Formats: sequence, C-alpha cells, structure tokens
Amino acid sequence: MEFIKMKGITKSFGPVQVLNKVDFALEKGEIHALMGENGAGKSTLMKILTGIYQKDEGAIEVKGNLVNFKSAKEAELSGITVIHQELNIIPYLTVAENMFLGKELTHGKTGLIKTREMKRKTRDYLERLGVGLDPDQEAGSLSVGQQQMIEIARAVATNSEVLIMDEPTAALTDREIEVLFEVMNKLREQGVGIVYISHRMEEIFTMCDRITVLRDGQSVGTKQIKETNFEEIVKMMVGRELGERFPPRIAKPGEERIRVENFTAANAFYDISFSVKSGEILGVAGLMGAGRTEIMEAIFGKRSIKSGRIFLDGKEVKIKRPYDAIKAGIGFITEDRKDEGLVLSLSVRENLVLTNLQRFSNRGITADKKEADYVKAMIEKLKIKTSGGEQAVKSLSGGNQQKVVIGKWLGIDPQILILDEPTRGVDVGAKKEIYTIMNQLTEKGVAIIMVSSELPEILGMSDRIMVIHEGKLTGMLNREEADQEKIMQAATGGKTHEKI
Repeated sequence: MEFIKMKGITKSFGPVQVLNKVDFALEKGEIHALMGENGAGKSTLMKILTGIYQKDEGAIEVKGNLVNFKSAKEAELSGITVIHQELNIIPYLTVAENMFLGKELTHGKTGLIKTREMKRKTRDYLERLGVGLDPDQEAGSLSVGQQQMIEIARAVATNSEVLIMDEPTAALTDREIEVLFEVMNKLREQGVGIVYISHRMEEIFTMCDRITVLRDGQSVGTKQIKETNFEEIVKMMVGRELGERFPPRIAKPGEERIRVENFTAANAFYDISFSVKSGEILGVAGLMGAGRTEIMEAIFGKRSIKSGRIFLDGKEVKIKRPYDAIKAGIGFITEDRKDEGLVLSLSVRENLVLTNLQRFSNRGITADKKEADYVKAMIEKLKIKTSGGEQAVKSLSGGNQQKVVIGKWLGIDPQILILDEPTRGVDVGAKKEIYTIMNQLTEKGVAIIMVSSELPEILGMSDRIMVIHEGKLTGMLNREEADQEKIMQAATGGKTHEKI
C-alpha cells in the first residue's frame, strides 16, 4: 500500500527551476532510498512533502487523500517526521526531557510536570527500539548515535508512520550504524515507511527495498534494489554531458610546487598524501562530509593536524595559522563566500585590498592613489560588474562577489591557490569567466587545488582528480582516464581501476 504518493512536483526559486515534474512514492513498511548528486533536488522534494516549501505544481497524497501541508508541524500530525542531519537535541536537558520537549505530560491544568511518568514512557519507547538509555542522563553527554536514537524514539512516541532520514550515518561510528540498522529493521517490521537519503551506496544496497534517483531536479527512475546494481545507479546519477561550458585547457605542468605527506586530523581525514605541480589544477572530488574542506583548512593553517608535513618547492614548511600560509604564498578561496570570503559591510575596494594592506600603506598611512589604481586594474582584469570601488560588495551578484574574493587573493601573488567550491551560487556566464581566470593563473605557474561537488566542473577543469571518501583518499585519476562513473565509484566507497 502506498502511504505517500508525489506526482509531477515542480518547484522554482525565482528564475531557477530546482524540481521539474518529479514523482516519488513510499509504501507502508518499506525503506526507500532517495539518491542523487549534491544539488539534485532531494532535500527540496522532502521539504515540499513536509510543508517547509510549497510546490508550484503537482499533487501529494497521503493514505489516498490529497494534502498540502503548510508546516512541518502539520506534516508531523499526519504521521510524517524528519530526523535531520543536525539533530534537534537540547544538550543540557535529560533524555526524558528531550523526549517530551514541547509535549510535556502535566497534571491537568496545574502545569505540574509528570516527571516519573515521562521517565517511564521514555524507557518504554527506547526499549521498544532495543536501546538502553538512562532517562535521567544529560543528553549532551551522549554520543551522536545515542542522541539520534532519542529523536527516533520521539517519532515513535508520536505514532509516526513515515520517517525521513537525511544522511543519518554521517557522524556515526560503525557500531552505532549497526544499532541504527537494527532499529530501522524493527520499524520496517512495525509497518513504518522510511525515506533514506544517503550517498553511501553500500548502505543503500544493504538496507533499502527500492531506490529513486534524482538528477538535475528530475526523476531519472525508481528501481527495486534486488533488480539493480552499483554500476546502474551510478549511471543514473551522473548521466550528463559536459557541453561547451568550459574554456579549452592545455596544461603545461612544471616542477612540483606543493607536496602534502601523511596528513591526519582526528575525526576528519586520515593519512592523506598528494602533490601539485606549478601550472597544474588538481581537482578534489567527493561527497558532502567526505573531509575535502577539512584537508584544505589544514593546509591553510585553519585546522590543526595530528600528523603530517607540507613541502613547498621541495622545502618543508610549518604552517600553524593562516598568516603562515599567506606568507608562504598560499591563498584560500573559501566555500563560505558570505561569512568567510567577504566582509559584506565593506566596499568592493576595501575587500579587494583586505589581504594586502601593507602593500598600500607606509607606517599605517594608506597611499590612496596606489590603492585606487590597483583596485581599478583588478576590477577591469576580473571583469567585475560594479559601479566602482566604493559600491557595497553585498549589492553585487553572486558571480561578481566571487570575483572580488578571487581578486582579494590575487593581490598576494599566490604560488598556490586553493579554491573550495569556486562557482557555487554563480551563474553560467560568470562560471566560465572564473574558469578562464584559473587557466590564466596556471599559465603563470600558479598551482591550483580546486574542491568541487560538481562532477562536470571537476572533469572540465582538472588535470588530475583526487577523490576523497570518508576522510580517506580513494582515487587519483588522470584527466584522460577519468570519467563520472569512476569518480562516483571512488566517492561512494567503491573501487576504481586506477592506482592510488
């Protein structure tokens, strides 16, 4: 029996269409995987189901009745609960207090809480799932996996018939994953339907009954897990052509510019080693949470490491903080443009000179003419669409803001430039301009490390591709031999045929 049926769901945010006539159905007592690359539309579809977003077109049925939830609370009252990746647990409250948060049991109208009964029911619900936790224990002292069990028990307590799990194993240990799977199997036996959103292919083939794949906001298809395989799902996820979106790239790598050896940081990444030559672009691929950004932060001195060494032009360097990295000629264009890349309250000019103030000042006095000439030249070089250097950077488009971030780092004349999601939130035209800037930098001998979640971008711009899965290096591919399937296999824990 189909508990949920979504038909022809379409959704746009302004001019950008994020879902186009998507179909999805969930049966009672099944675990249904929802897969797709980052940005495929999985989360948007579930937010429409649970009333966080409103659909533009299409129909939603729950138990055969047309619905259009206006809030997550309304969806929950109809038996649909979301277990978010960021858990909604109050750390300083007890297990029982979290369990009944906002739904406390009270003595009539007195408002006095039935503490003993809440503890008893908490224990009962947890035991029903096979989980032994003390109702009096403070939630903040528990592991992420144990906190997750509180959320699941809370859903069971409200008689939820559907659970939506978004990357539920991302922060769990192997043992906690085993416990989660045991709980999921019990829920399935009790007739609860589970939507399982995950990038981990091995988990999907272990736990799920069916799989629906989204690509670029469209339904690619739904398969019975027993009737498909790893390779077919990968093809469904990545079946796109590169097109003419990337400028021609002729790589002429020189000598080794940077080498990273045995980089390890607790709970982030393990034993990572690679090198990049001058004039080369190393693409870094992997799924969300794989540890790519954390590796880049460690190189730049933003994150401490447990072990590892960095060599620049063959000489070992010690980078303990970003200042050391900048001094060594390393620039870092962060994925978080608005919070870390720019100071939104400042002008284009002020942002462009932020990393290079000493160049335009003498004993603290700014050389206005020198600074103005530099800013003008940078605006022209990067084709930043602005009324001038004094325009507020927050009023620029996403693509032009990103060019200001790039310009800020070009001012230090970097020898190594780390680009983390360089074209996120950028329109197609501005993307190509950023790619052209990258090519120009490598022609001058700059070594570029580019982290990207977009496989076409990785394939279109990289000379070599390093793949990270759960903090480990699982693939190193040359441009000529790389394709989307090999990258996706390595990114989801499968084996590539290439030597690492």
